[in-house]
Amino acid sequence: MVKHIILWTLKDELSAEEKEQVKQGIKEGLEGLAGKIPGMVDIKVNINGLASSNADLMLDSTFENEEALKGYAVHPDHVAVADGKVRPYTKIRSCLDFEV
Repeated sequence: MVKHIILWTLKDELSAEEKEQVKQGIKEGLEGLAGKIPGMVDIKVNINGLASSNADLMLDSTFENEEALKGYAVHPDHVAVADGKVRPYTKIRSCLDFEV
């Protein structure tokens, strides 16, 4: 199994209300990929970080293996969510992929 963890920080120019809408859109978009990506075991997006956090939201996903993760990266449904709901609104992306 492979874990794929992403932390995003949203762009500063977004208002607090816009950030909440963007976070909800990212959560719905990414979690909506469940069952659509071959080899994806689980996908969750946490949008309710504590005040002590220095990121706005987190993707926590699990794949059967590294090949499945590579397939996810280029899958058209994932690319559509990333290009439409994530990339336009984020300024920092940190990723950690590891075997479990």
